Amino acid sequence: MRLLTLIRTACLFLAVAILTVAGTVRAADPRPTETASTPHPAQTYIDRAAAAVRARPEDSVRDTQAALKILANQPNADLEIRARLLLCDHLSERDKAAAEAEVAKARALLPRATRRGLEAGVLNCEGTILETVSENARARELYEQAVAVATRAQDDEMLAASLFARGYLLGLQGQYATGLADLKRGQALYEELDLPHHSLTALNGIAILYNRMGDYAQARYMYDQALKVQREAGMYREQGVTLHNLGRAHENLREWDAAQAAFQESYDINRQLNYPRGEAYALRGLAAVKNAKGDPNGALQTLEQAMVLQRQTPDARLNAQIQLARGVALHRLRQLPASAEALQAALGVFRQADSLSELRATYGELAAVLSDMGDWREGYAHLLNAQETSERMFRNQVDQRFATLKVEFDTAAKEKENALLVRENNANQLALAEGQRARNWQRAVIVLTVVLIVLLGILAWHQWRSTRRMRTLAMTDELTGVPNRRAVLTRLAPLLRQPNPPSCAMLIIDIDHFKSINDQHGHAEGDEALKAVARELREDVHEPAFIGRLGGEEFVVAIPGADYDRAYRLAERFRESVMSIDTRRWLNDRRITVSIGLTMAKSTGDTPSTMLQRADAALYDAKRAGRNCVKVQLPAPESEAPAPMKPGQVEFA
Repeated sequence: MRLLTLIRTACLFLAVAILTVAGTVRAADPRPTETASTPHPAQTYIDRAAAAVRARPEDSVRDTQAALKILANQPNADLEIRARLLLCDHLSERDKAAAEAEVAKARALLPRATRRGLEAGVLNCEGTILETVSENARARELYEQAVAVATRAQDDEMLAASLFARGYLLGLQGQYATGLADLKRGQALYEELDLPHHSLTALNGIAILYNRMGDYAQARYMYDQALKVQREAGMYREQGVTLHNLGRAHENLREWDAAQAAFQESYDINRQLNYPRGEAYALRGLAAVKNAKGDPNGALQTLEQAMVLQRQTPDARLNAQIQLARGVALHRLRQLPASAEALQAALGVFRQADSLSELRATYGELAAVLSDMGDWREGYAHLLNAQETSERMFRNQVDQRFATLKVEFDTAAKEKENALLVRENNANQLALAEGQRARNWQRAVIVLTVVLIVLLGILAWHQWRSTRRMRTLAMTDELTGVPNRRAVLTRLAPLLRQPNPPSCAMLIIDIDHFKSINDQHGHAEGDEALKAVARELREDVHEPAFIGRLGGEEFVVAIPGADYDRAYRLAERFRESVMSIDTRRWLNDRRITVSIGLTMAKSTGDTPSTMLQRADAALYDAKRAGRNCVKVQLPAPESEAPAPMKPGQVEFA
């Protein structure tokens, strides 16, 4: 994950610098002795503050505050708006209320400003504040207004900054084609203005879009090239941003050592700059590397530092990214409730921002955590959400790539059309060339469409397989491998609802003194006891009978078509089979016994729930009778007289 608005903020700061370098604008209320050729005394401080944004932000703030002190005595609306915008952008990622106060002061000065394009800067800064707290829909509306204002004012500097802000947000929302068009247009404006550092910032924004579109190698190359120029130009703060973005590209490529190096250098730079937000982002990256390298404890320690720093900024998305990394680390440490809580917190923010890549990762991790907690239903629901989000990302990336190709094709066609008008003598040849090129594009689009259909088919097949696998998991007890309570009751309920249901017996089988096995021998030995009993019962239960685990040390067996005598004989056989289990390997001082509760289904109107209640009551009778025995509780009409003792029946104390 990249720093959400850092590059776009730097771009806006640079746009303010362009305004100041372009020439001193006379204030609406100049002093009588001031002339057009005499720069305002605050001008130097604002120029220096705008330049320091890319190197040392604290120096930029100091110079801005010095300029405001001068402007208090020698007012100039344009210069004061620029100073307020510098402070606003600095505060937007540190103190939301203070940033809003600077916006309000700048907006109040707009009626006295001579440069109408400055209104676009105010709108951009308002959007920055909203984007930092993940209110992306409102931020986008403000960026749209900023583009319109800058266009009307014919202010190319502010238009480039507004296009950058809008393009970056569009890329964040997955609208890569339109976002790329904005960023390329902003870059072209900077090049026309001969501002190479500004153009480089726009190029970094383009690299971010490539990273989001899945072209990580291309993004990595662009960041490497940008970093070289930034080092040569002394753009210290920009290096911290680019290094973080480079680390994310390496992270996406699973190049963990390179990612660690980039994040560590970004952290060192941001720490020297006393920039908590940048430090927190870099620490999140280092924690992600530790998670990937199998060090969840180290990841949690790193994330604790990041959380302390994050509290100094209103950046909601940063907090969500930290919570996602915490959830992963806690999952690895089997701290499942805490992991689920952290992931749920991250999920809310990512949903609001509609950040598909992070949503996919959070849904997938949360599905695994909930499944490990035994909540198969909720885990399955989140797995479906992860698959749906992944499919949305895939379709969006393909659609946006097609849209990007179309924009490039339309642009190229327009340029060719203009060339035809200029060179009429070559019209026919150029028309033929364009026709051939169009056919080539059409063939390319057809091929890509076929590839897309095939890929979507593969995706659908994988989703079908995952659905089947999750349904099987949802109906199976993970420890013993036998069906779970849901599976048994789902199968039994239709049998009891038949107009003339067959006779049916139910047994609840409980391992005696199971808690003492766990206490004396440990949970691992207790698990072995459960598995051994499950294996023995599974070998003795044959269709149409079926078995399941109710939970804990209890198993249930349903025997459709069995009468009372057969059911009782089977219960005794199960009890004796369990006693025959050889436990010397792992329980050398005892053998396993079970208590069994038996009931029969009523001829009409019985349900799985009522049968479970009767069988459970019979089981408690067996426990009270000393365990290791079979007890019976029949339905009310049949239980007025006690069930006769079967020949040879023995109750064990």
